[in-house]
Amino acid sequence: MSATENRRSLIVGLFVLIGIIILVAGILVLGGQQNRFSKTVTVSAVFNDVSGLKAGNNVWFSGVKIGTIKSIRFKNLQEVEIAMVIEEKSRDYIRKDAVAKIGSESFIGNKLIVIEGGSSDVPPIEDGDVLQAAADEGLDAMMATLQTNNKNLVEITENFGLVSARIARGEGTFGALLNDSLMAVHIKQMIGNLNQTAANTANASAALNQLTTKLNAEGTLINDLLTDTVVYGNLQEAVAQLQGITQTASALVTNLNQTAGKLDDKDNAVGVLLNDPEAAETIKQTLINLEQSTEKLDQNMEALQHNFLFRGFFRKQAKKAAKEATGQ
Repeated sequence: MSATENRRSLIVGLFVLIGIIILVAGILVLGGQQNRFSKTVTVSAVFNDVSGLKAGNNVWFSGVKIGTIKSIRFKNLQEVEIAMVIEEKSRDYIRKDAVAKIGSESFIGNKLIVIEGGSSDVPPIEDGDVLQAAADEGLDAMMATLQTNNKNLVEITENFGLVSARIARGEGTFGALLNDSLMAVHIKQMIGNLNQTAANTANASAALNQLTTKLNAEGTLINDLLTDTVVYGNLQEAVAQLQGITQTASALVTNLNQTAGKLDDKDNAVGVLLNDPEAAETIKQTLINLEQSTEKLDQNMEALQHNFLFRGFFRKQAKKAAKEATGQ
């Protein structure tokens, strides 16, 4: 074999060796990405719609890739079961009550499974467990929401157009405000009245401030009442005295009312005099009789004075009275 053939064989062998190394490296890399050479557990989740998810897509937990999607199959007419291969080293952080939902790597990136939640007091997942599936809140849900919002926006725009047209035609309150010149004049007058009212209110506030300043000035009655304890004490004492007088007057009025009530009764002398006409007539007749008896008594006394038996006595009494009158 010539040197040229040997060189050619060496080059071919070298390229074959490099190709074999590249092939083995690719197998190792792809196998590592697919978790072919590491210990794993398989769990599943059931979704109503996988939204374009494919076998081989990634499984994330807290933003870290922890496995891949092993298979996707129909469970029935409405449900799709997704089998996931999870690394054994990540199994301890995923609990049995964790939730699996469909997400995407970016706005328009590949679909993936995102595992969230899980309670610390719940055991970790085991091979064959079925995780709870959550509704898809990814791009499709967002697009559906945007579509609904677009419909609502179109309806709002149409309604606004109708309202604007009615206002332009002068319909409704706003249309009347924009198209009725007389109403505009009234509104201007109302605004003028409001401005005048505001000005009057400001003037009243200023006057009230001046009055308050004067009341707070030293030497005024209000200031003395608020700050001078002596004046306040005198005023309090006067109020107490007035209260006592009022109570006394009230008691006096009560006694007068009681006395007046007794005057209306006939069980006392005054009540009899005021309310019994027979007693009044008797008293009247008694007074008449007394007056007549007095007149008769005077006549009898005059007769005694002229009687010779008592004439000397009356003369002595007259002389005695005359001496006392003259002071002798």
